[in-house]
Amino acid sequence: MTNIIIVGANGKMGKTIRKLASGRDDINISAGVDKISEKGEINIYENIDQVKEDFDVALDFSRPTSLPSLLEFCSLKNKPLILCTTGYTPDDLKKIQEASEKIPVFRSANMSIGINVVNNVLKNISKFLYEEFDIEIIEKHHNQKADAPSGTAILLADTIKKSISEDITYTCGREGNCKRNKNEIGIHAVRGGNIVGEHTVIFAGNSEIIEVKHSALSRDVFAVGALLACKFMKGKEKGFYSMDDLIK
Repeated sequence: MTNIIIVGANGKMGKTIRKLASGRDDINISAGVDKISEKGEINIYENIDQVKEDFDVALDFSRPTSLPSLLEFCSLKNKPLILCTTGYTPDDLKKIQEASEKIPVFRSANMSIGINVVNNVLKNISKFLYEEFDIEIIEKHHNQKADAPSGTAILLADTIKKSISEDITYTCGREGNCKRNKNEIGIHAVRGGNIVGEHTVIFAGNSEIIEVKHSALSRDVFAVGALLACKFMKGKEKGFYSMDDLIK
């Protein structure tokens, strides 16, 4: 049994995870953390330092502003922390890396198994295709998503960039009167309606176009990946972990 604290327990993802976990006998939601505390099937506290229940893993689906308290709490308890939030600053990422030297930290911009399989495909094909193809990424999300481009779009772009020996730059959106540069990856964000998440990587050549696409049809795909990550991280040694480690 893996006991979990959910941070952002009353958010869309928090509720989805609680619903899926309720039907499993290998997962237990010990408590939740959210700005609105309440009592129901679990205790939900306003601040994580109020949590008294025992747990194996803390799972965060909140906002980057929660990071300092999460790192402090999990370091004090010497427990694994799984970060599924996007929009971190370079300073935040530095703090996460420093924390991983003391406790187990798992971070992924996208918890979908499918999107991480796509990411691994891009590692293998991008270097070969770059010579003859221009690379563009289009990501689509619901109208309440705050950050753009999405963390997943940046994840895919970074994977492509690392596989190419040339100095690659990102162009987020495109306007004005200027031709496209060969060594750029275009990243374009669409926001509207209740789109759960869609990412398309386009390799555009002179005579053919290759598209690698992933569409999330419901938030369940992220919740399933998150619960798998919780089971994976239970009892892990200190260090930094990602979906690559889980898939392997």
